Amino acid sequence: MKKHLLYSLVIFFFLASCSKKDDPTPEPEPTPPTPVTPYVPDNSFKVIAYMPGYRDPSGIPDAKYKMITHLFFAFLNISPTADGSVLALTATELGRFNYLKAKAKANNVKFGISVMGAESIFASVAANSTTRANFVANLVSFAKTHGLDGMDMDWEYPRTTSTTDVNPNNNYTLLMKELSAELHKNQKFLSAAITPGVYSSSNRHAIAPEVYQYVDFFNIMQYDGSGYDVTEPLNHASLKMTEASLTFWLNTKAMPKEKAVLGMPIYGKDGSTPAKNIAYSSIIAADKANANLNVATIIVDGVSNTYGYNGIPTIKQKAQMAKERTNGIMFWEFGQDTNDETSLVKAANDQLGRTY
Repeated sequence: MKKHLLYSLVIFFFLASCSKKDDPTPEPEPTPPTPVTPYVPDNSFKVIAYMPGYRDPSGIPDAKYKMITHLFFAFLNISPTADGSVLALTATELGRFNYLKAKAKANNVKFGISVMGAESIFASVAANSTTRANFVANLVSFAKTHGLDGMDMDWEYPRTTSTTDVNPNNNYTLLMKELSAELHKNQKFLSAAITPGVYSSSNRHAIAPEVYQYVDFFNIMQYDGSGYDVTEPLNHASLKMTEASLTFWLNTKAMPKEKAVLGMPIYGKDGSTPAKNIAYSSIIAADKANANLNVATIIVDGVSNTYGYNGIPTIKQKAQMAKERTNGIMFWEFGQDTNDETSLVKAANDQLGRTY
């Protein structure tokens, strides 16, 4: 009897053991996907400044950074090899880039870099899906490596086939769509510097309205238009030009108000060909009374010359226009301004009623 019971128990445990080995291994619980934070554009009013790598930024006081919301280092250059790579910053540029980045972060200013290069290289890279993808990857990698808030595309300019062609440049559309998708995926903004659109040219209609949805804001370069206003031929950024530019982009091309940024110069130009540029600060150094003018004849290095520019009254009028019709203002460039009561950046802030 006992032997029979013991034998039965052995058989039972043997069968139970075999049954466990035959059971399929339970499937692990699937790992839930990492939630993707949707990109939310910043639609607040912007005060933007560019700062070129060839200028020493150490002379700009901290107080000036409090007058802007965005700062772009200019420039990161597209490689002339047209393979979608970008050129490394020089040692001097990198030092100034890092200096400006630290100043921006300390003053709650969004910091980015503007990408430029030869028009033909941009066109070549954008026309090929492989080089376009490589370009996008390199730009996003740069933005992530350096902790940028965003990037600015300064392709001057995408073009149509002729001055009368109103069909957009589809390669520009594809580039901005693909770059936007990757930057926004990483919570970084995309802006673009664009033509004032006041001249009949092959770049006037190159940007399709479709692009508006991809780009966070457009910096409209409303300057370098000497002679546009015959009543002020030396004023290369007249009110007449600004009004025409805004009418073109906001009305004719139906750009949404929240995407439009009105660009203003902090430099003057003379009437020579090619025109000579001079910093606004140099004009004021010669005579502070010039801060309230748009034309000044001054002596620089022993030579008398006449320059057209935007003085404080004009800048204030433009700032008011921007407040009413757009969503921001932009300056080229930060290092050419004065740092006292004649500052154009300060004048614009005062007109806008901003605290700084």
